[in-house]
Amino acid sequence: MKGCIVVVFSVAALCGWTLAAGTKELSITTIMEEPYTMPKGSGGELEGYCIDLIAELSRILAFKYKVHLVKDNRYGAIDSSGNWNGMIGEVIRGEADLAVAPLTRTALREQYVDMTATFMSTGISFILHKDVACGDRWLSLLAPFSTQMWVGVLMAFLLTGLCIFLVGRISPSEWAEPDTDEHQFTLLHSYWYITGALTLQGAGPHPKAAAGKLISAIWWLFAILLLACYLANFNAALHSDDKHISIKTFEDLANQDKIEYGAMEGGSTMLFFKNSQNPVCRRIHQHMERKKSYVASMEEGIRRTQEGNFAFIGETASLDSAVAHHCKLIRSQDVVAMRGYGIAARQGSPLVKNLTAAIRQLTESGELAYLRDKWWVSSCLGEDGTCASGTLQPYDMRGLFLLLGLGLGVSLLFALLELLALARNRAQEQKKSCCSVLTSELNRRFGGGGEATAQDASDKSKA
Repeated sequence: MKGCIVVVFSVAALCGWTLAAGTKELSITTIMEEPYTMPKGSGGELEGYCIDLIAELSRILAFKYKVHLVKDNRYGAIDSSGNWNGMIGEVIRGEADLAVAPLTRTALREQYVDMTATFMSTGISFILHKDVACGDRWLSLLAPFSTQMWVGVLMAFLLTGLCIFLVGRISPSEWAEPDTDEHQFTLLHSYWYITGALTLQGAGPHPKAAAGKLISAIWWLFAILLLACYLANFNAALHSDDKHISIKTFEDLANQDKIEYGAMEGGSTMLFFKNSQNPVCRRIHQHMERKKSYVASMEEGIRRTQEGNFAFIGETASLDSAVAHHCKLIRSQDVVAMRGYGIAARQGSPLVKNLTAAIRQLTESGELAYLRDKWWVSSCLGEDGTCASGTLQPYDMRGLFLLLGLGLGVSLLFALLELLALARNRAQEQKKSCCSVLTSELNRRFGGGGEATAQDASDKSKA
């Protein structure tokens, strides 16, 4: 009774005293699976959600530990000889004191090991390639380009038309006498001209100045390459074998035979489908048994999903991590079989009660929520998680946009240098400053022609 009173009074003190007296470190087995456990740098150290979790538990309960990876890279299931493999097997055989991993609490496992309270809730869902998940979007004429790409094309169109208009006004070769000649490249004609280039038809008159010709050539090149990318993407979409497939639920998955799907062999997810009485789940299990579409590890499931034409079924916490780090994947919102992750120890181990109390303390303090936010942050910047991965993004065409911007800048510079050379020659002839002549020319070309003419007449009368 006194021992029980001490346990209730100070869990941390009891655990620390027990381990110190035995001069023993806890041996903890885990599994290499992002974001729970992953290599840190090149030193062989481990980092991840479960590593942070066990560090927090060690801080609260004051114990020392040593982590090693499970030898067969499995969570734990009964093999054909009736023995447990994976982390559960190592705990049962005494090779590890604790198994800290995304280890699902199941009735079968808890018959052989003791498990702590749930430190994370999860369910079963599936991931697949975004192209497969959203095949029907290909029927849209706008689908070959993303929304950001279409905005970029519109901005390029508006900027190019404005630059042609400015070059036409600034360049003396294009508009030699603003007082008498008609300006050919009005703002309306400038946009009409580049619209003709987009349709590969052309629209006259064409630029005469070198700067205008350069813009014209760059825009024609931009238009041709843009149309080529659009048509290639659109043609690939029309001839895609899976363009009529849109998979969003487990029922959609079970009702089609073009996309292969599977779960991890020997895991709790496979056992759920095997023992389920739900007709859809039973059909999914029968398909996996018939096709032998199980995968040996989660890494293999993610790799096959990225390659396309495969849907990997697993637990949502693991799948969300994969989606956060692999931007071409998407997780279905259909979730079944809610369950929880716990830490496993040998039956009768005094550690379980103390660890359960510490896990609840971390839950109440918000530390577990912080750790989840830390390790499940998405690396897919600019991605909204919607079905648009098959479309071209602006960064795919950044070289083409850069070429257009460079051409527009150089053309405007040529036009300004041409006007500056003209102003310098006239300044020498009229014995005026170059800046005053340049200002007068700009006024004549951009709406101040009358004032400039009056000023010239006044200068002549004074002379």
